[in-house]
Amino acid sequence: MTYDYIIVGAGSAGCVLANRLSADPQTSVLLLEAGAPDKKLEIHVPAAYSKLNRTGVDWAYWTEPQEHIDGRRLYLPRGKTLGGSSSTNAMAYVRGNRADYDAWAAEGNAGWGYEFILPYFKRSECNEQIGQLDARYHGTDGPLNVTYATRFRTPLADAFVEACCQQGIPENQDMNGARQEGAGLLQFTIKNGKRHSTAAAFLKPILNRPNLTVRTQAHTQRIRIQDGRAVGIELTTGKSLTETIMARREVILSAGAFNSPQLLMLSGIGAAGELKRHNIDVKLDLPGVGQNLQDHLFAGVSTLANQPVGTNHWLKPMNQLKGLWQYLTAQKGPFTISPLEANAFVRTSETLTQPNLQLHFAPIHIGDDYRADFYDVTTFPTKADGWSILPTLLQPTSRGYVGLRSANPMEAPVIQPNFLSTEKDRNLLLTGTKLALELNRSAAFEPWRERALVPADNASEEAMMAHIRKIVETVYHPVGTCRMGSDAGAVVDDQLRVRGIEGLRVVDASIMPTIVSGNTNAPVIMIAEKAADLIIGRALPIEAGQQRTTA
Repeated sequence: MTYDYIIVGAGSAGCVLANRLSADPQTSVLLLEAGAPDKKLEIHVPAAYSKLNRTGVDWAYWTEPQEHIDGRRLYLPRGKTLGGSSSTNAMAYVRGNRADYDAWAAEGNAGWGYEFILPYFKRSECNEQIGQLDARYHGTDGPLNVTYATRFRTPLADAFVEACCQQGIPENQDMNGARQEGAGLLQFTIKNGKRHSTAAAFLKPILNRPNLTVRTQAHTQRIRIQDGRAVGIELTTGKSLTETIMARREVILSAGAFNSPQLLMLSGIGAAGELKRHNIDVKLDLPGVGQNLQDHLFAGVSTLANQPVGTNHWLKPMNQLKGLWQYLTAQKGPFTISPLEANAFVRTSETLTQPNLQLHFAPIHIGDDYRADFYDVTTFPTKADGWSILPTLLQPTSRGYVGLRSANPMEAPVIQPNFLSTEKDRNLLLTGTKLALELNRSAAFEPWRERALVPADNASEEAMMAHIRKIVETVYHPVGTCRMGSDAGAVVDDQLRVRGIEGLRVVDASIMPTIVSGNTNAPVIMIAEKAADLIIGRALPIEAGQQRTTA
């Protein structure tokens, strides 16, 4: 069979591309997903987020042993279903900082500065609270619903924002607006109390288009390259069944920061020496493939509450049944929310021009037995409530890579992030831990606070660093492994075309030259929106007369 476009990966980017490219009825589009349809109930219930890990909708990857965090291997969940990680993440809608995108443009990536990408954020968005926000920065009629948590909130979220204000961090009611810095409530991709993944927002409404074909449980093995052009893909739909499908125009990889570089290498595109080591025919020596891996890291500061004011007690079996009943009968209660509630972006020095630290806030305490390597919430205490402040590195300087374990497409890639391999990263996470402890001491938490639990309030720097090494984990924001640029180490150009191969693009988080300052799902959706215009050849919004914004 032959299609105009073949999209590999029905995740955050792939669902957007399928929607936008198939809008032309004369264009045929095939969307391939290795996982199953998104029928699992826990996908659609926001509070059931953690129950998706290590199930059939999760690739369940692991890092290599990490030298600088006590040799631990960290668990890396990745969505393996329609919607990809937008069907399995914590639903936070965070765009990043204006300076992130301006830095991409300054490196020679034309059209990727903030003024050029803002219209694409707005194109996707249908913001429920638009009357409370600056309309210059938000959309009202896009497919993706964005909202504050309006159906349930613990008092701890407001206490966190007030604590930040008491420590000199200003309140910011819209961190996706004119200014990122400050503390406020998070926005989420939730609609009517249900997760609003890209599958729900972009794909389900257009499944009846006759020119769109969606295939699940179809694992792409490699891209077919002929005379320097991508002409199709090979996939497997069973233990021994393989199939070849051809593309008239383009093959588009939207398989994510781990699987997109893996697919390129399996197809003969990558560092020649690495490919030959696995007996893969070299189609193009492109050494940057799989390099430049970056991810956000956080370490929790957990506090015990003096009363059941958080969400730990909702983990009790009887309370879970109560919460489920509220959810099913009234679409209210703790099952309607993300595990996160509030957030802050801070600068740790007045000399900085943008925030370098993010503070995620969750109304749950993790206790002493939490297994960070597994993200195992079954170890969370249920007899007492509390909260956690999670200092997060926004611009990590550690760099890693994704490599091949073998030429077998069904085998997981090698993932070596080199977490906390730089002193700068280690010192900043220590600074963030101290700041989190200071916030816990604020008067705003006085009505609820019993004691700082992990680490102890009087912990030494050595004890804090030991705590960080023990508990640090990724925020599941891998990017950068098919970096956009024009230098020898870049994989794609600023049109997202693989350099040296015609008819092949990469559209996902792997194209980011540097990681954005915030959660990555919203930026990936933006990248796909912009890529659709690049592929179609449509005028970019800023060129079509969109108003420019200034902060």
